[in-house]
Amino acid sequence: MKTRSRQRDSSPRDAGGSPSQRDGKGGTYEAAVRLLASRAHSARELRTKLLRRGHRADEVSQALERLSRDGYLDDAAYAEALVVRRSGSRGARAIAAELAAKGIGREAAQAALSRLQPGDELRAATQVARRLGRLDPDRAGARLVRRGFSFQVARAALRPGVVDVLRDA
Repeated sequence: MKTRSRQRDSSPRDAGGSPSQRDGKGGTYEAAVRLLASRAHSARELRTKLLRRGHRADEVSQALERLSRDGYLDDAAYAEALVVRRSGSRGARAIAAELAAKGIGREAAQAALSRLQPGDELRAATQVARRLGRLDPDRAGARLVRRGFSFQVARAALRPGVVDVLRDA
């Protein structure tokens, strides 16, 4: 049996006019505000989403400039919030890769990652290792490294007694 895809058969431009004319809900700026109301976005993420939805590139650029000027779109603040949110379960390497994938510049990413305290990464790795408790140390170490923790941090987190020391702290 053939199933129908949920994708539209035509592009947004084929639907008759600009997105603002079609949906009656305003233009590019309003669409960007609606996207930001659901969750924070980096400038590159927002640009990509708006372009995919059929908004013109010049209108998208104007909307992003206005959002930045008004303080609603700030890549540095976005990077800091993402670091805080992810640092409990991921290492600095994985967080840096995610920031890069979302279009955050190297300087803003480094500034956001520099706010992590030296013991934060070990504490997070130890908590993840505790959840992986039944795995043998080699497999648990590999999982920690895949989550972006350095080899040294993964090894320290799996060292006997580290979990108990951090639990008592």
